[in-house]
Amino acid sequence: MRFAFTKENKMKNKPIKVLVISSYDDNWNAVRPEGEMLIGLHQAGLEVTVMTQGHAPYAERFRQAGLRVIDFHPKRKFDRDAVAFIREELLENAYDILHLYNNKAIINGVRAASGLPVKVLTYRGYTGNIHWFDPTNYLTHLHPRVDKITCVSGAVKEVFDRQLFFDSNKAVVVSKGHDPSWYEGIEAADVSEFGFPEKAVVVSVVANARRMKGIPFLVEATHYLPTAMPVYFLLIGRGLDSPKIQALLKKSPYGEHFRFAGFRKDVLSLVKGCDLSVLPSIKGEGLSKVLLEALFLGKATIMTDIGGNRGLAVDGESGLVVPSGDAKALAAAIEKLTIDAKLRKQMGQAGAAYVAEHFSVARSVKELKLVYESLI
Repeated sequence: MRFAFTKENKMKNKPIKVLVISSYDDNWNAVRPEGEMLIGLHQAGLEVTVMTQGHAPYAERFRQAGLRVIDFHPKRKFDRDAVAFIREELLENAYDILHLYNNKAIINGVRAASGLPVKVLTYRGYTGNIHWFDPTNYLTHLHPRVDKITCVSGAVKEVFDRQLFFDSNKAVVVSKGHDPSWYEGIEAADVSEFGFPEKAVVVSVVANARRMKGIPFLVEATHYLPTAMPVYFLLIGRGLDSPKIQALLKKSPYGEHFRFAGFRKDVLSLVKGCDLSVLPSIKGEGLSKVLLEALFLGKATIMTDIGGNRGLAVDGESGLVVPSGDAKALAAAIEKLTIDAKLRKQMGQAGAAYVAEHFSVARSVKELKLVYESLI
């Protein structure tokens, strides 16, 4: 029977009803921060339903935690059947909140919510490609039907706040926190499989083949390293050994010190098996999961000062922060941690403590719960 929206449904003693539409058909570590945040909301008394692929590994985790899972996700950005399916679900169950986490969900979800009293939220985890003059943005985050935009970091919120005709109260920061317990059982991989010398200091670099990740910037930095240092680089991710990168390495004095692991499911074990971690991003990061993982694993970490990395470490205490694109500064940071094993250990411990305090999943749950409550 179709459920009518009434004032009685909004009584204070009723739990906030949330419908989340997102894709969790990805590896476990990639979706875990978002997934555990939703589970935390459910445990905090909200009634959370997740519309996602039913076969996804995290869908079963949701079910075990008591969340209702609807086996559905839009296949296209403009999907008439998806709009009808989502709208029917909204009508049947009188949700208070509709939270849309990707473009397919957003474009179809805002159309489905047309004329209904449900509050519509979108999620943004990237700092680029939002422009008030781009009409396509009004199909997603800038759509007038959107009540709030949850931004993964302050840098993402700033992108929205700069737009003309935009109400800055719409964009709010809700970070994707982690839990130290997720990393307690991670065993360090034996990275000798990549042919590193016995006394090598190995730097992990986890990224994908995108310009924003700054791999050419990292290679450039090797030109400023002192000669004959025992530093080696393990690049983990798809497409990093491209012809362009190989050509740059041929000109580098440390070109022979690079190894490519490709895509690996045991990426956390590989990072833990290395001596330190570097992410040379030059732009675009919203909130780097890669950096958070390295920090929670207790690895001394070097990052750039782009907006999305802001607040992930205190420079010189819980990490080293260098100017984006400054190859000499990056080289100096790598040299500093390569030659000082004691500093690597101290900084790794400080970094783990810092992110556990400031980027916990419990804090993320609290932040998002407050956003939902402010709309009801």
